Amino acid sequence: MPTNLYGFRLFASSLLIAFLGTLSTAHAKRAPKDSGSSTTVVIDAGHGGYDRGGIPGQSVSEKEMTLDVAQRLKKTLAASGYRVVMTRDSDVFIPLGTRVAIANSYSNAIFVSIHFNSAKRSGAGGIETYFYSRESLPLASAVHYFVAGGAPSSNRNVRRRGYYVLRKTAIPAVLVECGFLTNPSEAALAQTASYRQKLAEEIAAGVRGRSSVASALTTTRVATSESIPLQPYIDQTKVAKSKGRRSKRSHKKSTRRKKSSSKPAGSEAKAGSKDREG
Repeated sequence: MPTNLYGFRLFASSLLIAFLGTLSTAHAKRAPKDSGSSTTVVIDAGHGGYDRGGIPGQSVSEKEMTLDVAQRLKKTLAASGYRVVMTRDSDVFIPLGTRVAIANSYSNAIFVSIHFNSAKRSGAGGIETYFYSRESLPLASAVHYFVAGGAPSSNRNVRRRGYYVLRKTAIPAVLVECGFLTNPSEAALAQTASYRQKLAEEIAAGVRGRSSVASALTTTRVATSESIPLQPYIDQTKVAKSKGRRSKRSHKKSTRRKKSSSKPAGSEAKAGSKDREG
């Protein structure tokens, strides 16, 4: 009897070891295929609740498109082994400060804010990606490389701008504009589930490939299966500051005249969105 009991325990132990080994192998296959240390991704679906997004009269609701892409991105990244945190997972309004607080509560993470663009000119179109800190440029480069490369829209480049959710986050952060919902062709694409899935997959590819981008701080490159070029960018922070100075001078000159409309001068891409205010 003692010999049989010993043999049974030995057999049970070997089964347990084999089972744990199987779990370890499965986890390794699901792990992100990048050399970066950040495995938590905070996904921010733009707008929500009473904040519909877009411009007045826009037929396609931006808040619905951003949430759908965000949820698809969540599933895609989770399947690759990432820990995913959503600033919103339903049609609710989340203040900018709360979105930033959620992002900053994870020290070893990255932040991806998803948006769609709009303009008064229906012909305006394309993909653009925003960042603010230098540490965020490799992430912006990788995400833009895949999203712009996989979309039939024009490339509006990577841009540096001090949007609130980018300027206030303490972790690498980007804001992706996935096309213009006021552009008939891009709006039609955005309303198809297959294209929204493609957008999610391209953003996920950028997240996974961010470590293969040349560092914004050094000239070294991490050895990976695919080399992604560091994207050139348009610095719109200086433009915004110069516009502010001109506005102040203009205000002083017009003190004796009737006050003009407080609505900001129009630009091709909308600048008054609550999710982008500086």
